[in-house]
Amino acid sequence: MTEATAPSIDRLVEESLPQIHYQVAMSQPATHLFEVMLHIQNLSSPILDLKLPVWTPGSYLVREYAKHLQDFTTVAGNQSLKWRKISKNHWQVETSNITEVTVRYRVFANELSVRTNHLDSSHGYFNGAALFLRVIGWEQQPMQITIIPPYEEWQVTTGLPQISNKYHTFLAADFDTLVDSPFEVGTHQLHHFQVMGKPHELAIWGEGNFQIEPMIADISKIIEVEAKMFGGLPYDRYAFLLHLFSQAYGGLEHKNSCSLIYQRFGFRERQKYERFMQLVAHEFFHLWNVKRIRPQELEVFDYDEENYTPCLWFCEGTTSFYDLFIPLRAEIYDAGSFLHNWSKEITRFLTTPGRKVQPLTESSFDAWIKLYRPHAHSPNSQISYYLKGEIISLLLDLDIRAQHQNQRSLDDVMVQMWEKFGQDEVGYTSEQLKEVIESVAGKDLTDFYQRYIEGTEELPFNQYLEPFGLQLVADTEITPFLGIKVTSENGREKIKFVESDSPAQLAGIDAEDELLAIDGLRVNGNQLSVRLQEYQPQDTIQISFFHHEQLCSVPVTLDKPRAQKYQIFPVENPSLIQRKNFAGWLGTSITDL
Repeated sequence: MTEATAPSIDRLVEESLPQIHYQVAMSQPATHLFEVMLHIQNLSSPILDLKLPVWTPGSYLVREYAKHLQDFTTVAGNQSLKWRKISKNHWQVETSNITEVTVRYRVFANELSVRTNHLDSSHGYFNGAALFLRVIGWEQQPMQITIIPPYEEWQVTTGLPQISNKYHTFLAADFDTLVDSPFEVGTHQLHHFQVMGKPHELAIWGEGNFQIEPMIADISKIIEVEAKMFGGLPYDRYAFLLHLFSQAYGGLEHKNSCSLIYQRFGFRERQKYERFMQLVAHEFFHLWNVKRIRPQELEVFDYDEENYTPCLWFCEGTTSFYDLFIPLRAEIYDAGSFLHNWSKEITRFLTTPGRKVQPLTESSFDAWIKLYRPHAHSPNSQISYYLKGEIISLLLDLDIRAQHQNQRSLDDVMVQMWEKFGQDEVGYTSEQLKEVIESVAGKDLTDFYQRYIEGTEELPFNQYLEPFGLQLVADTEITPFLGIKVTSENGREKIKFVESDSPAQLAGIDAEDELLAIDGLRVNGNQLSVRLQEYQPQDTIQISFFHHEQLCSVPVTLDKPRAQKYQIFPVENPSLIQRKNFAGWLGTSITDL
């Protein structure tokens, strides 16, 4: 055989490797059923193990995707194969002396969120983790995905590259990449734009009051600001998948795409539009922080169970810090709006009793059982690693800037994390993260960690704000403290939250009780604050309510008022150093606020 006709060794090896091809059809969209076919060639094992992930990276909750899988069958040619279910998400197929297998199943898809699947007569959207069975042992093999739309006019948008000579067929380098690449299929709007010489796409499903040209212009600014921080864009193409419907908010990051959900009429009012841009900034920042700069515990995903890490406060909280900062740098809003947004975040934090109970590292570790599963007692016992994480990041940024006259900042931490761990995707430990922050800060942060990250001491906001000529001020409250939150539900005034150690809790009032009256006069949630203003701290009032349908009436002694709102203001007569620090931080004069 001559050299010209001999097949290459690489080609022979490639042809002997397992070949995996998924096909996703949706012949009757109104049924909400995706029809999935998995075709596998070059089998060499007597048993084929298939598993469906129980969670998806970026959303730290076991979601049991297998509950939506039905009609599982498997054949070799015209021969049905024996199979059995080993566990909730594990199927085993007998494949002795068989080299080629076709598996078919359907997945019910009627939950519209960024981490699930949705199919109806208007579109199909799916996440890989919630749709594709994983071929155990072959996760590192390349995989082809063919989409069969129900109608000719439906188009397909995804971050995966399309195979040029195959209809609606895309290539995933491995299973992790497949999971990391959501698909939007339908008649969505599709807008193409270039940023820094690279192609970007914005796919929009749903009607809304957005204006596409200003939206794309601001998204482009966000991309440029974030890319400048890290020295470029780490992808060849990027896709934004945006779903619009009523009263919605959320996002999920991916390496070269993201999924966004937002309220359809949330673009005309300026504050709502700015909130959307914060969402964009957040998910886009993740393509560095967490998609490439990852904790060691998330370096190799275990799709069968929880993946615990104490570092989610940095993955998500620091990203939340930047989703407030990036629109300022992109000139989407000014310093006044930036500080107003921080005032709202700090208010949320200081009015959450759980901040005194759950440390930040524990909040990160217990995301799987707490953050995504709130209950009536949650605000008393836990704090969001998003919320406290962004505030800790703010304090660290201010501290670094004050110590180094704005010549260093949290940006330097991110750049070092990118250079040490992100570029080569080497997972970091919590100790290594602390070392990088300390190296930028130029000091030992053990005490800071023990008090505020591993502990629950109150955060000394003014200590960190004062060098920048700012102070945190609590609004004067005149309402005596009772300690309940009430919501009207079907004509009933339901108590939805009772604060720990509050007058209401000490009197025996519980969440889900129905509030009836104060001192014999009917009261509802909207009237409660006004009614309480008729009393003084230490006054005893009689509260009537239903508890498990039993009429109760108890005396409650009111406590002194508690602040419900906090605002950041300039100090009076800021010094020259304070003015200089402020200008170096936010790029404007403190006198312009």
